Amino acid sequence: MENLYETDFYRWKEQQKDHLINRRFDQLDLERVIEEFDDTGNDRNTLRSRLTTLLLHLLKYQYQTQVINPLLPEPYSCRSWKGAIREQREQLVILLQDRSHLNHKVCEVFGDAFASGKKLAIQAMNDYVQPHQRLNERSFPETCPWDFEQIMTENWLP
Repeated sequence: MENLYETDFYRWKEQQKDHLINRRFDQLDLERVIEEFDDTGNDRNTLRSRLTTLLLHLLKYQYQTQVINPLLPEPYSCRSWKGAIREQREQLVILLQDRSHLNHKVCEVFGDAFASGKKLAIQAMNDYVQPHQRLNERSFPETCPWDFEQIMTENWLP
C-alpha cells in the first residue's frame, strides 16, 4: 500500500474507494485515508492561492510593461514582480510534486484563481496610476489568456 500511495496516488485512491464500497475495512490504509481527509481542503486552497498570486504578478507585469511603461520617461523594471513570479512557480512545482493528486485540480481552480488575481491586480495597479487612468474589469481579459503550462514555463513573461 505504501508504494502505491507514493507512486500512483490516483490508483491508491481508487483502491481505497473500492475497499470502502466492498466493506473491506481491514484492507484500508487508514492512517493515510484520514490524513487525506484532513489535507484535501488545505491542499486545494494552497494550490488556488499560489495560482492566484502567480497570475496576479503576471497581470501586473503585463500591464506595467505594455501599457504604463511606454508612457513613462523612465520605465519601471518590474524586478520585484519577476522575483515573485519565479517564487510562485517554484512553490507550485514543489506543491505539485509533493501532492501529485493536485495535478488534476489545476483545471478546477484555474478560472477562480484568474478571477481573484485579476481583481487583486486591478486594486494594486490603481495605487500607481492617475485617477483618469484607473483600471476596471475591462482592463484585463475576461478569461485567462494563458494556460497553466505557459505560466509555469521558466522565464516566460507576457
